[in-house]
Amino acid sequence: MCAAAAGQRGKRVMLVDHADQPGKKILISGGGRCNFTNIHTTPDRYISANPHFAKSALGRYTAHDFIDLVDRHRIAWHEKTLGQLFCDGSAKQIVAMLIDECDRGAVEYALGKPVTAIDHADTLFRVRVGDREVSGTALVLATGGPSIPKMGATGFAYDVARRFGLKIVEPRPALVPLTLGGDETLFRSLSGVATDVVAKCGKTAFREAALFTHRGLSGPAILQISSYWRSGQPVGIDFAPDQPGGWLAAAKRAKPRGQFGAALASALPSRLAETLAERLAISGELHNIKDAILTEAERRLSDWRFTPNGTEGYAKAEVTAGGISTADLSSQTMQAKRVQNLYAVGEAVDVTGWLGGYNFQWAWASGWAAGQSI
Repeated sequence: MCAAAAGQRGKRVMLVDHADQPGKKILISGGGRCNFTNIHTTPDRYISANPHFAKSALGRYTAHDFIDLVDRHRIAWHEKTLGQLFCDGSAKQIVAMLIDECDRGAVEYALGKPVTAIDHADTLFRVRVGDREVSGTALVLATGGPSIPKMGATGFAYDVARRFGLKIVEPRPALVPLTLGGDETLFRSLSGVATDVVAKCGKTAFREAALFTHRGLSGPAILQISSYWRSGQPVGIDFAPDQPGGWLAAAKRAKPRGQFGAALASALPSRLAETLAERLAISGELHNIKDAILTEAERRLSDWRFTPNGTEGYAKAEVTAGGISTADLSSQTMQAKRVQNLYAVGEAVDVTGWLGGYNFQWAWASGWAAGQSI
């Protein structure tokens, strides 16, 4: 995005990627259909040490600007849920679109070779790409974070940024499944069970599906809350977000001889209901269970506390939180404040979006902002 924007402004641009083709992470996104933006993009849906940093770039290159670009390339798309936009066809269409935009700006490519050295002197950046040295008046770090290392992702941008004196906000996996240990391992037996929940951590909450796995918890609600979770914190799950207060007592009045487990199963997947009833240590016919016990069961079901013992790490994380400190960058141009013509964009920067196209929109917006400034 940055290369295309700069190239179309008449700048001579080289796009360097150690992969043998550009956009490999784009190709695997959205189940191969690329969740390329979100129509509900607003700065408050991003996490950063400076929550205001993303406002400028996101305000100047919006989701609708990217949609217009997609439409100009006649790529069919659809809205899935919660403002998430996907290609009707394939993520390959988005990559082809971006390559075409780069070609319109006469962008040169250096693919399939590692960057082995970067130097800066006499206003020039010199970069060794394989056995070739190239130079330019500006350098943009657009290499993302270490999430999904099997795709070749590394912390390269952080290493370069540190060399130039830029601070790094400690990176960590985000939009990542959480793992359970100790006496919570019994929930692993529910692997494959999914249910609609509200997941909470601190003051943040998301309503979407949660999925039990053989290692712990996943699904959209869990991936979302994982970006806010810190080691040692509990995660609260409301397993019955659609049930009104007193629903178990109402079930008791409606079917006094009904089983407690059956009442739970009326609102939850049966395997999950069985496990929760076991953990609550409540069983038998409802008329034998005091209302106070049912009320307490409701309270626990509406805020069931898990204490994850970790995450599944960068291998399963969709993005990386943290990164190059926004304190060292201009929010308007993405240029380093103390190193002229050094820029950082996208996931390499300490700006992390929600699940659902937000991180792509940050990539497009921050890349465009830098491309306009170079």
